[in-house]
Amino acid sequence: MKYKDVDSYIISADPISHSTLREIREIILKSIPDVNESISYNVPFYKFNGVHVGFGAFKKHATFGIGADVLSDKHREKLKKLGYQTGKETVQIKYDQEVPTDYLRLLLEEKISKAKDND
Repeated sequence: MKYKDVDSYIISADPISHSTLREIREIILKSIPDVNESISYNVPFYKFNGVHVGFGAFKKHATFGIGADVLSDKHREKLKKLGYQTGKETVQIKYDQEVPTDYLRLLLEEKISKAKDND
């Protein structure tokens, strides 16, 4: 299925994911001034200052994509201690876990700072 916007993406996902996806979306929208919300690669993307972040829904978890430039080994270790799995550029949030709001905001602040430095 091709999604026309983020609302249709969330609504089409399994209902168990809706609150997690909406919370991630809200964190991004409130953290990044003048962000451009769209669908790219058939998932929600948020573009600003020449960089992007995004998220996706999977069967048992949501993935928050922030990029390897921000998601350092230190961040991965901290998130692992908090019970979250990470990839090179992503944080996985199981639907029965709380969204690590403060930590996602911290990562977004670092992403914004790096984007401004490269501007």
